[in-house]
Amino acid sequence: MTETMLAQMYRTMFTMRTFDERIHQLAADDAIPGYAHTYFGSEAVATGVMAALEPSDWIASTYRNHGHAIAKGVSLNAMAAEVYGRRTGVCKGKGGSMHISDFDKGMLGAIGIVAAGIPLAVGAALTAKFKGLPWVAVPFFGDGAVHQGVFHEGAGIAKLWNLPVVLVCENNGYAEATATDYHLNTKTIADMACAYNMPARRADGMDVVTVYEIAKEAVDFARCGGGPILLEFLSYRFSGQYEGDKQIYQPAAEIEEARKRDPIKVFEENASTRGLSEERLAGIRQEVKVVVEAAFTYAESAPWPSPEETLDDVYVSYL
Repeated sequence: MTETMLAQMYRTMFTMRTFDERIHQLAADDAIPGYAHTYFGSEAVATGVMAALEPSDWIASTYRNHGHAIAKGVSLNAMAAEVYGRRTGVCKGKGGSMHISDFDKGMLGAIGIVAAGIPLAVGAALTAKFKGLPWVAVPFFGDGAVHQGVFHEGAGIAKLWNLPVVLVCENNGYAEATATDYHLNTKTIADMACAYNMPARRADGMDVVTVYEIAKEAVDFARCGGGPILLEFLSYRFSGQYEGDKQIYQPAAEIEEARKRDPIKVFEENASTRGLSEERLAGIRQEVKVVVEAAFTYAESAPWPSPEETLDDVYVSYL
């Protein structure tokens, strides 16, 4: 990996953190409508996986989607405007924080229904295979999603048809308020892949370089005709299930211990050995803060949708 790649990864992770810190404050102030879900603690997963993809590849996201959208290159201005429900938002203000999508960037959508992005990604992979295109599709989902039928249906059909799908499970320790070690019937989520004769990898999701290396191998495997593969990345959800969640089910000591492995902190601690000085990192942090602040300033003054737009893009018209 080059210094340029590493610096870009840091920029991406710090952008996610800075963007969501602003979301956290806005939600606390009741300044934005609807539910908001922050990505604190899992920044390395989206960053590392997306760095292994091509712009033409597709992803499907969840309600905890800001990190995925940023790593896939979705406009910060359009994201911030969407969170505010403004017309210039990436979904014209109709999706809000939970439903950011941008087909131009290969983001099929962020879906509030648990595991619902998996069949979308499988469909995109089927399209790629049918048309002979070198696309890979990546659905992101949490550990709780493995108990949904569409996870098993998607994994089964992807293997049956040998589709270029990289299933990425972000195991952040909790399925809503239920600890992973309580709700799993297998020792690991990666173990579930054996039911479909599918390869799987399990790795540290707090180190972006590790995530990238594992993801790159998996993406190349799928792109070259190897079929689907399941990746389980272990991270930790520092924030609640949603903004406003009191997190009474997460022991304070557990959170504090997990913060020692904060993906941004881990990167900064190893930066000098990878050729990146603290001065360079500080410069990146300052640039990111300016860009993120500008995005929210733009969003605050963006126009609202008009009442006449209520049904636009909601129903298909064949006329």
